[in-house]
Amino acid sequence: MKIKKLFVSVFFAGFVLGFSQNKMDIRANFNVEKSQIQISQLITYYNNTADTLQTVYLNDWNHSFATKKTPLAKRFAEEFKTEFHFAKNNDRGYSVVTSVTQNNEQVSFTRIKNMIDVLQVNLTEPALPNSAYTIRLNYIVQVPKDKFTRYGVTENGDFNLRYWYITPAVYNGNWHYSSNKDLDDMFVPQANINLEITCPPHFNIETELDRVSLTKTNSQQVAVFTGKNRVNSKLFLKKNNDFREIETDYFTLVSNVDDENLSTLNKVLVTDNIAKFLTDKLGPYPHKRLLISDIDYRKSPIYGLNLLPNFIRPFPDHFQYELKILKTGLRNYLENVLQLNPRTDQWLIDGLQIYYLMAYVDAFYPDMKLAGTLSNFWGLKSFHATQLDFNAQYSFLYLHMARQHIDQPLLMEKDSLLKFNENIANKYKAGIGLKYVDAYLENDSLPKHLKTFLERHQNQIVTTSSFERFLKSKTHKDLNWFFGDYLETNKYMDFKITKAIRKEDSIHVTIKNRRNMPAPISLFAFNNQSLTTKIWTETITDSATVVIPDMETTRLVLNYDYIVPEYNVRNNTKLLTKKLFNKPLQVRLLKDIEDPAYNQVFLMPIVEFNNIYDGIVLGAKAYNKSVLRKPFYYKIAPQYGLKSNALTGSVSLNYRQYFNNTAHLFHIDYGIGASYASYAENLFVTKYTPGVQLSFRNKSNLRSNKRQYLNFRYVDINRDTNPTTPTTTRDIQPDYGVFNMRYRQIDKNLVNFSAWFVDTQFSEKFGKIALNYEFRKLTETNRQYNLRFFTGVFLYNKTYQDSNYFSFALDRPTDYLFDYNYYGRSESTGLFSQQLIIAEGGFKSKLQPGFANQWLSALNGSTTIWKYILAYGDLGMIKNHDNSIQVLYDTGIRVSLLEDYFELYFPVYSNLGWEVSQPQYAEKIRFIVTLDFNTLFGLFTRRWY
Repeated sequence: MKIKKLFVSVFFAGFVLGFSQNKMDIRANFNVEKSQIQISQLITYYNNTADTLQTVYLNDWNHSFATKKTPLAKRFAEEFKTEFHFAKNNDRGYSVVTSVTQNNEQVSFTRIKNMIDVLQVNLTEPALPNSAYTIRLNYIVQVPKDKFTRYGVTENGDFNLRYWYITPAVYNGNWHYSSNKDLDDMFVPQANINLEITCPPHFNIETELDRVSLTKTNSQQVAVFTGKNRVNSKLFLKKNNDFREIETDYFTLVSNVDDENLSTLNKVLVTDNIAKFLTDKLGPYPHKRLLISDIDYRKSPIYGLNLLPNFIRPFPDHFQYELKILKTGLRNYLENVLQLNPRTDQWLIDGLQIYYLMAYVDAFYPDMKLAGTLSNFWGLKSFHATQLDFNAQYSFLYLHMARQHIDQPLLMEKDSLLKFNENIANKYKAGIGLKYVDAYLENDSLPKHLKTFLERHQNQIVTTSSFERFLKSKTHKDLNWFFGDYLETNKYMDFKITKAIRKEDSIHVTIKNRRNMPAPISLFAFNNQSLTTKIWTETITDSATVVIPDMETTRLVLNYDYIVPEYNVRNNTKLLTKKLFNKPLQVRLLKDIEDPAYNQVFLMPIVEFNNIYDGIVLGAKAYNKSVLRKPFYYKIAPQYGLKSNALTGSVSLNYRQYFNNTAHLFHIDYGIGASYASYAENLFVTKYTPGVQLSFRNKSNLRSNKRQYLNFRYVDINRDTNPTTPTTTRDIQPDYGVFNMRYRQIDKNLVNFSAWFVDTQFSEKFGKIALNYEFRKLTETNRQYNLRFFTGVFLYNKTYQDSNYFSFALDRPTDYLFDYNYYGRSESTGLFSQQLIIAEGGFKSKLQPGFANQWLSALNGSTTIWKYILAYGDLGMIKNHDNSIQVLYDTGIRVSLLEDYFELYFPVYSNLGWEVSQPQYAEKIRFIVTLDFNTLFGLFTRRWY
């Protein structure tokens, strides 16, 4: 009773002091055995507009876990996250709203179709302009497991909660509500919050709210918290409390971020330094406690630091801890100060976070390198990557996406961004953009303006437009380029000095904007290694000529300090002394980050296993491909096969042309390649392949996994003849050329997968056309269905009387174009003859006839029996010249340990009868195996791009 009276008095006091302030009164009773929370909640939301609200909307993001068809579930499927789809129903969580009342009267409510984590409530008494509505809710929250988003119930029964209770959606003339998509971006109105928690006594309760009281008995504890002008809803119930509280002169930092085993004194010193930095730069923190959790950090880590194992420590422990606390603290600080819609204006918080993170490193660690102490190690310090400043990573990782033309505008809605852009590239582009503006405005004026903006706009809804108006009012310099193309588009900046003419005691420098994004650029002049002049140009749309003093200038460089995130910095230097080349040639061992001061060639040792005939191959490749993609790429890779005792290898030249002004044509690849390798014991094949590939992708929706490709190529094959079997077709026709055209479409998804292609081939001896279609479906009951259909027909075939070398194959294609990764392509017996590549007929049993010289149609299917064990079946029809149509079939068990990469097939029954009872059954087992690292790496990168 005392607790209730105290809670009511606190709530009433908040009401009186915070008139016209939103309020939430929440009583939460935890049933930890069932992972449930019973909540009684009172919401008062003020309508500060001139509109009358008959209907209001509430965010119930815990219910986004309820089914496999919610926007959250679909996003997990797009990113190939399997945990959610295969989880038990109770593990996923949900909400059950038992009542919604207004003035003690029940009101009707529904969940929005296709957005079931948003409630639509029809008020019995409308909210008039400049008045409030008050509703009471009673509901039960089934808390999801933490394995989906890191928030939820842990394996040991702790509760890590965010967006766990219902909140009102923001209305400012338009409703702002959205579904949970694991982006931590709910638009929450500020409110005075009073929270009462009832839970077992052995839990420690952590929240950013201020604790009013705590009462414990043997069976339960009741804690009351309060906070004014709050948006943060995080709550932690832990059996073993790992949160630390450190009081500073500015606020109390509450954190359980890994402390790198620092001493208490060092942690206090670091925390105090960060608290002072935040206060100096952002203004006083409006609350007593700043809470940052290890979950916050792990969801947005310092990329690079988080990839290093614990036994590798290239950075001082206090530096790693300092940056983790700083980055996470900046994010939480800004979220509690700036009230904006993260779904649409997230760039502002991201930009400020990265901008001040860079400012901190510049101020306190100006000499810190990207590789830390590794930059001083012999053998490593020669790499350009190890000598880059620590802050160079931000521009580099943005350019990583820009060079592939898959970067996205900063003002694009957050749920439309690729995972890499949402987590990394867009955050970094926003931060380096603010640093760009800072350098352009000069005189350190931007930090002062930012602090003023943050202090003036506390407790107000902020937009990009309001930030633009404020910043433009503080300077006479043109900022339209920043708030225009830089934020709104993914246009690239690329400047070049086209002319430099000496006139008396000055130099007239003409600068060309090579892209269609107007922007200013910095120009540096050097006398040998001494800087003599630095100026900023005004916004350059096409070209501009600037005049600088000539102080025995030997070199002009644009963007020397790389402040401007240019697409290409290799063309920024103009020498005023006569030299043969602008940049010298540099040969480097192993791949490196490009150094724009040199024309680089990289050497990489090779150790590979490509086939059983060459065995292990040793060699090296010389190439120009740095970590950032270039338009032109070449590779020369001589190799030596230890088993074949022969020199093998390959050469390739490729040029990629991107298209920015088309809706779907993404890029065209022009290339020519040549290779020489074994195809049988002591027999070699030379392959020449000139070709062009057109790649299509929906540029307005890069998150779509749908791709189309149109490929034209000519394949020229020259094979050694086999002296031991001169009558075989392979020896009669060892050399041939084939023109190949293929259109392919693929749409990958965890739940629905579809792919198809049409392939045509023409040569002197044959012409054929084939259609291949594949579909996979993962049902809500976790049963997988796989279906593949193939049909191929010869348009003409002059070789059918001599050989099946060019025929369609039922179970093992001859691969006369040498496209497939056969490890023993010429084997007819033994383990490597059992390697399976799903192509053409796609059968697993070796049946007769095994080839079709007229046409072949096949249907392959499989379905789940239990987990990764499936039943498969194949049905095919084969037509050969001078023979009637033959029907073939097989069935068996498929063990899919890693789909398409490592699988086993056990035949059971086919045209041959019960194969499991036949002799040498082990020789009938087929396998799929992929040893190529780049192919396997694609499994991990597909969710990021």
